[in-house]
Amino acid sequence: MDAFYASVEQRDNPALRGRPVAVGGSRQRGVVAAASYEARAFGVRSAMPSVTALRKCPELVFVKPRFEVYKEVSRQIRAIFAEYTPLIEPLSLDEAYLDVTENLKGLPLATQVAREIRAEILEKTQLTASAGISYNKFLAKLASDYRKPNGQFVIRPEQGLAFVEQLRMGEFHGIGPATAARLNQLGIFTGLELRQQTETFLRQHFGKAGSYYYHIARAIDDRPVVPDRVRKSVGSETTFAEDLTEEAQLLAGLQPCLDSVWAYCGRAGLLGRTLTLKIKYADFQQITRSRTMLAPLASLAALEQLSRELVAGCLPLPKGVRLVGASLSNLETTEDSVGKQLTLGF
Repeated sequence: MDAFYASVEQRDNPALRGRPVAVGGSRQRGVVAAASYEARAFGVRSAMPSVTALRKCPELVFVKPRFEVYKEVSRQIRAIFAEYTPLIEPLSLDEAYLDVTENLKGLPLATQVAREIRAEILEKTQLTASAGISYNKFLAKLASDYRKPNGQFVIRPEQGLAFVEQLRMGEFHGIGPATAARLNQLGIFTGLELRQQTETFLRQHFGKAGSYYYHIARAIDDRPVVPDRVRKSVGSETTFAEDLTEEAQLLAGLQPCLDSVWAYCGRAGLLGRTLTLKIKYADFQQITRSRTMLAPLASLAALEQLSRELVAGCLPLPKGVRLVGASLSNLETTEDSVGKQLTLGF
C-alpha cells in the first residue's frame, strides 16, 4: 500500500488531502510512524523523531494513529487477495507476498493479476497500491518500490541478473545501513561486485547471512510464499517524555511493555524462551541484551525476574534513556510446551 497510514487519514479527512501529513506523536519525544508523499517530498520519513520532521517541514500536520482502522482496511485488502490466491504471506498491515502462479481467476499473466487487484483495492477502499512482479520474493520486493505510488513494475527472468548487478548495497532488500557500510569497507559497492565474491568469503565476514547475500547477488531466492507465517517474536516498547537515569525508573518504565507482551502471549496461547531488552539512549545510541532459557517463561513473574537481570547487566546507566522495549522470541504454543514438559516428566 502507498503511504498506508497517512493515506487512510487523508481519505477519511478531506482537509488533510494534498497536505504534508505525519501519523505519530507531535510532542518533543514523538516519532513519525508514517508520512504522506507530500511530507516525504520534504525528507520526512517513518521512524524519524518528530522534532526533526518539523524542522524539515514546518507545515507538517501530525495525526494520532488509529490502528483499529488500519487493521480493518488491511482485512479488506487481504480479502481481495484471497479472491485471487490462497498463497498469501502477510509482512505487515500494508504489505504481503502473493504466489499467483496458479491463481483462482485463471489469469495467464501475473501483471494482469496485479493490475486487477490494485483496481479492486482502489474501488473498495479508495486507496492506491503498488506491486512488484517477479519470479522470486527478493526481486518482487525490489520491484514493488520502482513505480510508487500507484504503479507496478516487472522484473522478468532474463532481466534478473542485470537488474541486481547495478544496485548499490543500500538498495538491496535485506541489507541495512550498517551491513552496507561493512560491505563498502570491503570494497563492495554494487551488486556486480557482490557477485564477484565467493560464498566462503561472505560467510567469513557475515556468518549465515553471507550465504543469503551470495545468492541474492545472483538473483536467486528459493524461499516459497508461506501462508499464515508463524510469528517469530512479540514485542512492545515505550518512549518517555523525559530521560530516565535511575534503575527504578527503568524498571517502572519497562513494566507496561512486559504487561503488553504477556497479555498478547496469553491471548495467542504462546510462550517464549528468549527475552530481549532494548534500550535507546538520549543520543539515539541503541543497545540490546538477550537471554535464552532452557524452558519457556511460564509466568509474568518469571518474565519480570529475567528482565530485572537483563537491566542489571546495563547498570550503571552511562547516559539518559529515552526508550525501552522488551520482546519475547523462540515462541511455541502452550500446548506444545505442556507436551514437552510431560515428555520430560516421564
